[in-house]
Amino acid sequence: MTPVIKVSMLSKTFGARRVLDQIGFEVAPGERVALIGPSGAGKSTLLRQLVGLSHPDRGSPARVEVLGRALSRAGRVRRGSRAERLRTGYIFQQFNLAGRLNVLTNVLIGRLGAMPRMRALCGWFCADERRMALDALARVGIDHLAGQRANTLSGGQMQRVAIARALVQDAELILADEPIASLDPRAAREVMEILERVSREDGRTLLVSLHQVDYARRHCERAIALKDGRLYFDGPIGELTDDRLESLYDNLALDAIGVERDARRRALDVPGGMLGATG
Repeated sequence: MTPVIKVSMLSKTFGARRVLDQIGFEVAPGERVALIGPSGAGKSTLLRQLVGLSHPDRGSPARVEVLGRALSRAGRVRRGSRAERLRTGYIFQQFNLAGRLNVLTNVLIGRLGAMPRMRALCGWFCADERRMALDALARVGIDHLAGQRANTLSGGQMQRVAIARALVQDAELILADEPIASLDPRAAREVMEILERVSREDGRTLLVSLHQVDYARRHCERAIALKDGRLYFDGPIGELTDDRLESLYDNLALDAIGVERDARRRALDVPGGMLGATG
C-alpha cells in the first residue's frame, strides 16, 4: 500500500535554531494520526512542510512526499498542479474564513481550484456545486446557517465551515493545525467527532496536531510526538502511556495537557452534559 505521507531526513532551521531535526515517518491511507508535543516542538512547522507552505533546509537530503507527489527535494519546494494541490485540505486553528461572506460561499471557495479559471475568477458557482456545498454543510450539522455571514458564527461553527470546505474540495488528506485550541470543551469534542466521522466514512486520511492529549486518545488510532524538533514517539495510541506523556511534557501535570484521570469527569463529557453551549 502506497503511503499517503512519506517523510525522510526532514530538517528545518530558523536562524540558529533547528526546529525539525532529521524527522522521518509514513502515514497509510485512511489513518487518523494525532501530532502532539509541547509548544515549540515543531508541529506547525511540520504541517506547513506537508502542504508546501515551507521548505526543508536547502541542500539537505530531506524528502517529503504527499499522495505520491514529491513536495520537496534537496530543500526546494516543487509546486504541483491545481488538481494535485486540491487533494490535500488544510484546516487552520483560526479558521481562515472570509468573514464578510456567507457560510455557503466560504464552503464553495473549496471548489475554486477545480473550476475553469474564468468561472473561478468571477466566483460563478453552478447549481451542482451549490448542492455539493449544502450537502457538506449538512454533514457537519450547520446547513441551516448557509446564508449567515461567517463573522457572526461561534468558533465551533466556524471550524465546521472549514471542515465542510475541505469536503467540497474532495481532499483525500486532511491536515488540521490545532483545530480545537480556541474552542470550549463541548465544541472541541464535536469538531473532533466530525473529523473522525468523515475520516471513517470517506476513508480520508487525517493528521491533526493537538495539545489536548485526551482528544488524541479518543479520536485517533496513532500518535506521532515531537520533542525539541525530534521524533519522540510514533506508534499506536494505546501505547501512549501516562509515563510517556509525562516524559514528553517534562513531567508537567497530566491535567495541564488535557489528560483526564477522574472517571467522574469523563462521565460528564457526553452530549447534553454540563460542558456549556454548543459552539
